[in-house]
Amino acid sequence: MPYHARTALFRDTWSDFTATSHHFEEAFSYDAGASWHPNFIASLTRETGSKPQTNAGNERTPAQLQSSSAIGGADLQPSAKYRDGQHDFDFHIGTWTTHIKHLLHPLSGSTTWVDMSGTVVCREVWSGKASLEEIEANGPSNHFESLTLFLYNPQSHQWSLNFANSDDGTLSLPAIGEFHDGKGEFIDKEPYNGRMILVRIAGSDITPNSHRFEQAFSDDEGKTWETNFIAVKTRVSQ
Repeated sequence: MPYHARTALFRDTWSDFTATSHHFEEAFSYDAGASWHPNFIASLTRETGSKPQTNAGNERTPAQLQSSSAIGGADLQPSAKYRDGQHDFDFHIGTWTTHIKHLLHPLSGSTTWVDMSGTVVCREVWSGKASLEEIEANGPSNHFESLTLFLYNPQSHQWSLNFANSDDGTLSLPAIGEFHDGKGEFIDKEPYNGRMILVRIAGSDITPNSHRFEQAFSDDEGKTWETNFIAVKTRVSQ
């Protein structure tokens, strides 16, 4: 969700349960769950003789919060300066051949991969503030068509990747992120098989004539990741 114009992951954790007390923490992450920064800690103690009740206004009252504190300034106040990433996807403009490997049943223990080959066309939109990628690929028994709209937010200095395929014609939740040290990483959280999971898209091995995209899922809040889609692209000579 947005925080100080940037997109961050939020995590709420309850622990140390007893009949009369428990512990609550809220934390933010700007790096897809690789690190978490607590910003609110509360130790809650039940008042003697009180009964469980609902706080309709959702306020954290003194009786409910025995102690709370912000941790070491770790409220993830972003730096006032972020690099201008508007041209980070310029390398992607053009026509490419692609070889795709797709895990047939992610997060199921499956090791069955499907291979496809096809063509990728990516064109610039809004003078580089956006681009539109179209993929058409074929496998031994399947045909795949998709598009991805890449949008740059000049306030947050982050990109969003918005995906759709021809099978359902719906736009996915945007994966949001940026480039560091020549590698792009983009994250969203979405339902999959009835559970909320993290989805990570990464771009790497970028050269003028080739690059690689991978998609991975995590169903344990980013502790482990399972790669389920790999696309290696090679520029078509003009």
